Amino acid sequence: MRLLRAAHLGPTVAVTLVVALLASADDQPVRIAAIVTAAVFTGQLTIGWGNDLVDLRRDRQVGRLDKPLASGDLSRGLVVRSLVIAATACVALSFLAGWRSALVHLLLGVGAGHAYNLLAKATAMSWLPYAVAFGSLPAVVTLAGSSPHWPPGWMVGTAAVLGVAAHLLNALPDLEEDLATGVRGLPHRLGPRRARLGAVALLAAGSAVAVLGPSGAPSAWGLGTLAVVLALGGVALVGRGRLPFYAAMVIALIDVTLLTVVGLAG
Repeated sequence: MRLLRAAHLGPTVAVTLVVALLASADDQPVRIAAIVTAAVFTGQLTIGWGNDLVDLRRDRQVGRLDKPLASGDLSRGLVVRSLVIAATACVALSFLAGWRSALVHLLLGVGAGHAYNLLAKATAMSWLPYAVAFGSLPAVVTLAGSSPHWPPGWMVGTAAVLGVAAHLLNALPDLEEDLATGVRGLPHRLGPRRARLGAVALLAAGSAVAVLGPSGAPSAWGLGTLAVVLALGGVALVGRGRLPFYAAMVIALIDVTLLTVVGLAG
């Protein structure tokens, strides 16, 4: 369990569920859907473990006892070995899904995640890897299998916007600890209030595009779902601790459902 905690299990599972929903709605064969989902899961494991390995010194500096590596409850060697195994599985699974999907997943999805950990986290461009990684998810699914095709542009844009919003909200609980160790990404430069307002605005925009982006008039249930998303945006705005991030993940799942039902299935 400690090993999974070090992999940032909540976000890892959330992103994996997003891909599973997309694969189901794209009518991918069960085998391909399972392979793509497993590839994304293993890729997310590497990103989570890589994040805690890169941040180990900083986490110990500020006494992050909630992180098994920093607290000494988990050995660095075990995490490194697990990362290598997961990375190997991720590459193999990605190419089993098809070379087009593999290149998008490994370069834009997993690659962007590790670029955030290694390069962008402490810079004003910290939002960019999130936009690239989330925005690539629809293409990872639609380019898999024997009938590869690109997803609609509005789907990619919506996913990218949700990724940036998730980044802003995810950083909020750790702003003080990050600043104490020299991390100054976009959320830190904006400050807590502006970062939260910006995230909620992005969530609302992404949700609106998910409902209004497809051709034709939006359905009643789509508009109703948009109202629910806006309510969750309010939770993200006033919530404390990790609640804003989890609210954002719920919104992401709702919006992916909108994307799949209205977009891919259509």
